[in-house]
Amino acid sequence: MAADASMSKKIVTMPTKRSNPAARKPRADAQRNRERILEVAKEAFTRHGANTSLDDVAKQARVGPGTLYRHFPTREALLEAVYRTEVEKLAAAEQKFAATMSPVEALRAWMMLFIDYIAAKQIIAPAFNALVGSHHPKFVEASYAQVHQAVRALVKRAIQSGDIRADLDAVDLLRALVGVSSLSNGSDWKQSAVRLVDILIAGSRPNRA
Repeated sequence: MAADASMSKKIVTMPTKRSNPAARKPRADAQRNRERILEVAKEAFTRHGANTSLDDVAKQARVGPGTLYRHFPTREALLEAVYRTEVEKLAAAEQKFAATMSPVEALRAWMMLFIDYIAAKQIIAPAFNALVGSHHPKFVEASYAQVHQAVRALVKRAIQSGDIRADLDAVDLLRALVGVSSLSNGSDWKQSAVRLVDILIAGSRPNRA
């Protein structure tokens, strides 16, 4: 009888173990759907701003409207997610660049990525402001903190290596890049910003006299 009971337990538990991989698959699919929606939404907000059709976003992302709304129940939620994603990529790049590049090369690569972030912010901010007015949600303030922390870490590392002057203020680099983007009305502002990165890096080198 004891042997029969043991066999019964095995029969009951074995299908549960086999079902685990199948249970994980929908979660992986859901994550891929979410990432695809965010990528499509970013491009859509570039073209159409606050008037972006969420149904069109779903179609371009090859998901049903119901799937989109399960992930992002409102237009504001989708905008916020796109914004957060861009900031998270930028913040995460700091450690990646620091681990694979020299200090000054890591700083330059991150500044180039920051230019892309500015472009995304210029795309998203007008659409977001059109929906929520002049109110700045907490997640926007938190994003600034993430960005500042990342660039300060990179500048500190470059100063410690002797590649950058000790009196360099990391935030000044951000202000310079944001400034060139806000002052330029043309579509070539990104090219100007890329040139500015090299100028800033050269000007931040210590005097070797």
